[in-house]
Amino acid sequence: MPTRARSWSAAVILALIASTAHPGSAASAGGTCSSSDPVTFDYSHVVTDARHKGIAFNDLPGFTRSFYERDHALIAPESRVWAGFPGWKNTLTAHLISPASGAHFTMYLANMAADSTAGPMPDASMERFVFVIAGSVTVQPGDRPADVLDADHYAYFPAGVSHSISSASGAQLVVFERKYSIPEGKAEYQRGTVDSKAHLPTAGEVFQLRKLMPVTGDYDFNIHIMDFKPGEHLNVKEVHYNQHGLLLLQGKGIYRLADKWFPIQAGDAIYMGPYVPQWYAALGYENSRYLLYKDTTVDPLLSN
Repeated sequence: MPTRARSWSAAVILALIASTAHPGSAASAGGTCSSSDPVTFDYSHVVTDARHKGIAFNDLPGFTRSFYERDHALIAPESRVWAGFPGWKNTLTAHLISPASGAHFTMYLANMAADSTAGPMPDASMERFVFVIAGSVTVQPGDRPADVLDADHYAYFPAGVSHSISSASGAQLVVFERKYSIPEGKAEYQRGTVDSKAHLPTAGEVFQLRKLMPVTGDYDFNIHIMDFKPGEHLNVKEVHYNQHGLLLLQGKGIYRLADKWFPIQAGDAIYMGPYVPQWYAALGYENSRYLLYKDTTVDPLLSN
C-alpha cells in the first residue's frame, strides 16, 4: 500500500532513540549531553567501499523501495516474504503478484532446497510456466520422458497436464500460474532455453526481443525476454490492455509506471495492470535483461 505518515508520541520516539543508542554514547550513558565522560564520534561509515556500492538496508530501519498501488507495483528484494506453500516440499516461496492485487495471474519465486519437489496444479483448469534462475530441476510432464532444466531453461505445463518438478541439489525458479482462458484451446507442453529462441524484429525499437512461448491462438500468454544495452530505452511509452509481471534478471535502470519514476535493479519485480503508462531505460555499465509475462492473443472482451 502507499506509504502513510504515522503519528508518534514524543515518549515513543525518545524510547526508540534510547534503545538504539551506541553503548558508549552519551545517550546510552544517561540520556543527556551533560555527562562528564568524553563523547566520541565514529566517522568510519561516511566513506567506505560498502557505501560506494549502494544502500546499506540494515541500518535504514523501515526503509524500502517497494511501492504498491492497485494497478502497478514495485516489489524490491528486501520486501519479499518467504514461506512454505501447498504442493511444494522443502521449498520456500515468495509471492510477488496475485489476484489479490487485481491481476489475473500469479507470479512467485520458488527457492527449492536439496531433495525438493512440487506436484501438479491444485485445479485442472490452471496452467503453469517455470523459468530456472539458478540451479537445476527435473520436470516430468505427464507420461512424457523427464527433462532436466538448468539456468535459463524453462517449461510450460498446460491446464490438465499432470506434472512434477524436483531438484536433487537445489534451484531457484520464477513461476507464473493462471487459469487457462481459451475454450477448446489445444496448448501443449513446452520446454526450451533462452538461447534457443531467435531474436525477433522490434520495429522502431533498439532492444532485443525473444518470445519463449508459441505465438498462436492456443496460448493465452507469452513470456518475453528483453535485452537492453546501457543507455538504450523503450521508444514507445506504452499504454495497453495487457497485464505484465516483470522480473529484472540483470542490470539496472529507470522504470516509469503511471506518473512515477522508479530506480530498479536486478531482483526487482514489477506488476503493471491494464492501461498503466510504462517505459524503461537501461543505465549503468552492464546489459539489462528482464523477463516479462504478457497476456496475449486473446480478445480483451474475453480475457479475465
